[in-house]
Amino acid sequence: MSSSGNTSGAQQGPAVRQAAMAEQVLADGSATAAELAERFGVSLMTIHRDLDELERQGIVRKFRGGVTAQPSGVFESNVQYRLKTMRPQKAAVAERALKLVEPGMAVLLDDSTSALEIARRLGEITPLTVVTNFLEAINLLSDRRGIHLMALGGDYDPLHSSFLGVSCVEAVQSLRVDVCFASTSAVFGGYAYHQEQHIVSVKRAMLDSAARNILLLDHTKLGRVALHRVVPLSRFDLVLVDDGASAEGLRDLDEHKVPYEVCATGTGG
Repeated sequence: MSSSGNTSGAQQGPAVRQAAMAEQVLADGSATAAELAERFGVSLMTIHRDLDELERQGIVRKFRGGVTAQPSGVFESNVQYRLKTMRPQKAAVAERALKLVEPGMAVLLDDSTSALEIARRLGEITPLTVVTNFLEAINLLSDRRGIHLMALGGDYDPLHSSFLGVSCVEAVQSLRVDVCFASTSAVFGGYAYHQEQHIVSVKRAMLDSAARNILLLDHTKLGRVALHRVVPLSRFDLVLVDDGASAEGLRDLDEHKVPYEVCATGTGG
């Protein structure tokens, strides 16, 4: 379905057009090259050049005849796309996770949008020390009273809006926290998976530094795999998943004796 009127891409510079195109694909999830050519008023050849550049930047993923912002086994969605998806499900999981946080704790949040939903609610439980590598969470918590914020440094990755790399891993390894809230892209056969190796090393360090580890999932991540195994699910003390989870997905958790709770989204009103 076409959104508001056609933008004439012909009189725009490529960078402006590509930014508008990225915004549209991130909002819609996917689009065909033909749709984009019509909407932006440029040739298919120009559209394919634009999409090549957006793919090079890691914002979208090309497939035959089109482009998508949705994740695959080797591609994690851009943070702006992830911020828009599954919000009620992530909120339900975050509400349950909040019950595991008590004043005085040191809490570690990874760079997932699920953990960000917890960050949005932490002002209710103070004093707290919050440690994170996620710029979205750092910005959110920087002026919250009663929260001692520790930002993990490292190499800034704009696609994840987070700090990663060896220096981030080393910063995490120097800490010991009460609880780590983390998410991964996929869960299958008793393992958590992620598409990107440099994210995996940071998540593993985070899990090693916490007394308790909680895995936050929206139901779309169950029964999927990605390129890299992060850890076995036995590394988590509890898995929280929303009530959209299929019986088959939950059966996989049961078979691997993973302690989990299903969180009601309350979308039924």
